[in-house]
Amino acid sequence: MSKIALVTGAGSGIGRTCALALLAEGWTVGLLGRRADALQETASLAGANAGRAFALPTNVGNEDEVAAAFAALKQRCGRLDLLFNNAGGGLAAKTPDLVTGAEWRQVVDVNLNGAFYCLSQAFRMMKEQSPMGGRIINNGSISAYTPRPGSIAYTATKHAVSGLTKTAALDGRPYDIAVGQIDIGNAASDMTARMVGGVLQADGSTRPEPRMDLQAVADTFMTMARLPLSSNILFTTVMATKMPYVGRG
Repeated sequence: MSKIALVTGAGSGIGRTCALALLAEGWTVGLLGRRADALQETASLAGANAGRAFALPTNVGNEDEVAAAFAALKQRCGRLDLLFNNAGGGLAAKTPDLVTGAEWRQVVDVNLNGAFYCLSQAFRMMKEQSPMGGRIINNGSISAYTPRPGSIAYTATKHAVSGLTKTAALDGRPYDIAVGQIDIGNAASDMTARMVGGVLQADGSTRPEPRMDLQAVADTFMTMARLPLSSNILFTTVMATKMPYVGRG
């Protein structure tokens, strides 16, 4: 029987690549994201495996929409074996005094609240289903540990995701729910396109940064996804080898 996964932010970039990797290995995958057309495009890229993909257009920052998406998943598939909590975004680089309350809330709603809403719904399903349990993988970031200049909203939420991961990993133990985090640095997606032209460094300079192929992220993600529930990778980092990280320049 095909295992069931749900991938948020599945309409592009890391989410799309990891969803396609799951489909290629025989999983049935719920594709969750804001744009139905992008989700359908992801499914179409699966080729012969497209029949095991289904779209769940959802704004993860809306608690009611997330609950409805998980209800639809449960009705269709009956269980959930893996949640990839991947949806996220940030702002243009700016110092804290230039970040408005609306901009702050926008990032918090997706990166932190959305991650919590999905994790909470996944916990509920995984505790109640038979056999009990499942795996949750949160997309952290290099910024879960080390900030870039001008990234206070993104960095604060990604630090908070690490707290979600640690606490949920502890709370999941009695229910065979394994929770881990993949921290990614400079994967080649639309979100990091600006790296090619140059980004602000810790020393005040602006320089291009190397990026890595998305397949490297998918390979690392699949290593986590394939583990039995008796094993867990709590935190792992995959990054472009030559990107500035340790010391951030």
